[in-house]
Amino acid sequence: MDTRLNMSKLEPEAYKIMYSFEKYLDNSEITMTHRELLKIRASQINGCAFCLDLHTREALKTGETQKRINLVGVWREVPFFTKEERIILQLTEEVTLINKKGVSDETYEEALQLLGEKYLAQILMAITIINSWNRIAISTKMFPESV
Repeated sequence: MDTRLNMSKLEPEAYKIMYSFEKYLDNSEITMTHRELLKIRASQINGCAFCLDLHTREALKTGETQKRINLVGVWREVPFFTKEERIILQLTEEVTLINKKGVSDETYEEALQLLGEKYLAQILMAITIINSWNRIAISTKMFPESV
């Protein structure tokens, strides 16, 4: 499979802005676990092979277990995720699939209660960022390196 255009070479200023947007997360309060879980889940939903490969590897580097990574897509069916992780995954799904029904009041209120206003705002930004990266990678047919 061939990739399409190289966005970073054709639009370096825009790409630089995307990277600075991503860099914002490094200065946020979001834990690496929360960050990588939401990136994995959004990338699964969007079907972004490049980002899914990247963020599963990143999650392993930051101490996430292979078992939990394998089960992110079925997080509702297993007891391996905390209340906070569950609401972050729920919120990730609802934001990523915003065109379906938006973010429900129930999800928002539970997230606000469990995470607090500032952390919730940061999580929403992280979900927005990964969805943007997914759209760039899928549109330009970025693929993981071969095995």
